[in-house]
Amino acid sequence: MLGIGKTKLYELIGSGELELVHIGRRSLILKSSIDDFVARLRA
Repeated sequence: MLGIGKTKLYELIGSGELELVHIGRRSLILKSSIDDFVARLRA
């Protein structure tokens, strides 16, 4: 969706830029978290 690699994705999660949610064994990034991230980049 963002067109970034795994390494950059892990960096964004680690820095708190993207929110990670755990459901069972799955780790998901909320669409609202991605939308907020993109909005911050545009500002």
